[in-house]
Amino acid sequence: MEKLSRACRHYMKIFLFYIALFALTSARGQVRLEKMPPDLETAYALSALPVHLREKATVYLLDPEKGYYVSRRGTNGFICFVSRTEWEWTEFREDLATPISYDAEGARSIFPVYFDVAAMRASGNFNPVQIHDTIKTRILRGYYKAPSRAGISYMLSPLMRVYPGMPDNKTILTISGPHYMFYAPYVSNEDLGFQADSPGPVLNSPGQQVFGEKNAPYGYIIMGASESEKAIILENGRDLMEQLARYKPWFKVQQATLHHNAKMP
Repeated sequence: MEKLSRACRHYMKIFLFYIALFALTSARGQVRLEKMPPDLETAYALSALPVHLREKATVYLLDPEKGYYVSRRGTNGFICFVSRTEWEWTEFREDLATPISYDAEGARSIFPVYFDVAAMRASGNFNPVQIHDTIKTRILRGYYKAPSRAGISYMLSPLMRVYPGMPDNKTILTISGPHYMFYAPYVSNEDLGFQADSPGPVLNSPGQQVFGEKNAPYGYIIMGASESEKAIILENGRDLMEQLARYKPWFKVQQATLHHNAKMP
C-alpha cells in the first residue's frame, strides 16, 4: 500500500508538472519575441514617418519581457514604433514587424491598444484568444475610444512584414507599399462609395470582422504613396532594408502591394 501511495504521489507530481507546462505554453502561444537591436529598431520605427518629422518624434521600442517603453521623448506630438502583435488575428508570431506612426490624436486614442497588447503578451499570462477577447471587451465598454478628430498615421517605411488580408486569413508577407492612413472610425466601403479593386483610396478596417460592419472604431482610409515618392523612399531606405534582411531573412521583400489586399497602382 505504501509503495502504491508513493507511486501515486510520483505520477501526480508528473501530472501537475505537465499541467503547469501546458498552461505556460498556452499562455505564451509557444512563440516568444526576440528583442531587436535598439539602433535597428529605432531606424525601422522612424522610417514610418516623413523625414521632416523624424527628428522630433517620440520613439517607442519593444522589450519582449515588459512591452513598449519610451526610448526617445519627442516634442512634435508624433510617435512611432514597430508593431509585433496584431490582436485581431488571434495568434502570436515572431516574424510580424510593421513600422507605424501616429499624430497626437492617434497616440492618444489608438496607440494604447498596441501598448496594452504588447504588455499582455510580454506578461505570459494571456494567450492570443484571451488578448483578443480582452481588447474587444474593453472597446465595447468604452475603455478604449475611437479618434475624436480627423488625423493621420504615416506608414512610409520601405518595407513591412504584415498580414495583407483580413483576420480570417493568417497569411503574412514582407511587402513594399509606403502609404498614408487617415482615421475613419465606424464607416464602411458603402458609406465612402469605394468599390473592390478600384484605383484610388481603400478602406482598411480589420476590426469590422470583430465588431461587425460600421462598428469598428479603428478604421482607416488608405492612400498609397505616388510612384515617384515610393521610388525615393526605396532609394533612401536601401541601407535599412539590407540591414533588416541581414538581421532576419524574412525581411526580404516578397511582394509590392499596399496594406491589406489593395495592390499598388
